[in-house]
Amino acid sequence: MEALKSGSDVLFILLGAIMVLAMHAGFAFLELGTVRKKNQVNALVKILTDFCVSTIAYFFVGYSVAYGINFFSGAETLMQKNGFELTKFFFLLTFAAAIPAIVSGGIAERAKFNPQLIATFLIVGFVYPFFEGIAWNQAFGIQAWLKASFGEEFHDFAGSVVVHAMGGWIALPAVLLLGARHGRYTKEGRISAHPPSSIPFLALGAWILMVGWFGFNVMSAQTLDKVSGLVAINSLMAMVGGTLVALLLGKNDPGFVHNGPLAGLVAVCAGSDVMHPMGALVVGGVAGGLFVVMFTLTQNRWKIDDVLGVWPLHGLCGTWGGIAAGIFGSQALGGAGGVAFMPQLIMTALAIVVALLGSFVVYRVLKMTLGLRLDQEQEYDGADISIHRITATPEREPNW
Repeated sequence: MEALKSGSDVLFILLGAIMVLAMHAGFAFLELGTVRKKNQVNALVKILTDFCVSTIAYFFVGYSVAYGINFFSGAETLMQKNGFELTKFFFLLTFAAAIPAIVSGGIAERAKFNPQLIATFLIVGFVYPFFEGIAWNQAFGIQAWLKASFGEEFHDFAGSVVVHAMGGWIALPAVLLLGARHGRYTKEGRISAHPPSSIPFLALGAWILMVGWFGFNVMSAQTLDKVSGLVAINSLMAMVGGTLVALLLGKNDPGFVHNGPLAGLVAVCAGSDVMHPMGALVVGGVAGGLFVVMFTLTQNRWKIDDVLGVWPLHGLCGTWGGIAAGIFGSQALGGAGGVAFMPQLIMTALAIVVALLGSFVVYRVLKMTLGLRLDQEQEYDGADISIHRITATPEREPNW
């Protein structure tokens, strides 16, 4: 029976890892559908290479920083419990690698290639696992202090704060240090529209992410005996709430309609195991509205050129999700309890501080040493030609 249980757990978490790995295709297609045609190849290459660099960083450094576990032992040792620890690493790696995939969408169309790979290594190796260890592995006794002070620990079931808020807030300094794309905002105050190059690809990316998210959330139980159908239904309801509110507030804009479900899913991760489905619907709806309003403000009023809106989508909706778990997870609102408002607020704020400081140090040093931006001519030609020497549809240039 022990062998059957460990084998079942390995299969369960492996399927979760594969589903979240598939989400990286969603990140890629969401980005390539949103950027201009001359940057589509770059989006695809970035997401794949970022994932591979993340794997190296997390395997050799990050996983040890977060959990104090390394893999410098014989294969015989690693095979214990059907290799559960290895598949758990694979699952958590796919979460860690989501950080550079999120950042990629914010800095699209004008970032140099190699400096971003270095940033990926440093962020996945050190910045992200530092907070991951605090939230999910009792590092520095912060969780114990919250439990003693407020009666409950910080609760983030599937990473609204640990993954999404961290990713979005890490992206913000990178976007600000890079500056806007050339021609996006004129000195006279006008805004040049850069519409998505392919709504079908953008929509495909969103759909892949939506499907994979059920692995992201449900498989966060990590063992088969802890699986909960509540997590799946809450994810569904938040996705629906986010979509419908984004449709309404976004006035049928397909970009908003396809980012709305993602906003809802980002927000529900933290409390998906403790909320009532009606609470999840509200949380997702608020997130959908938050994304539409804040994306519009950042682009048009504050003139922050965050290409895919990753700071509003992941940073702000993830922040909302962390706090919402402490509200809608309470028994007073139909939740299962076991959560408290103050630990959610304090740890969410700590995540933002760690993300901003870590990101600023990494990207500031890279800007001063290697530079972050393509030069103006390279940006005009597009990242595809400048970096990869080929466009997405070479046989159809220049008139198609």
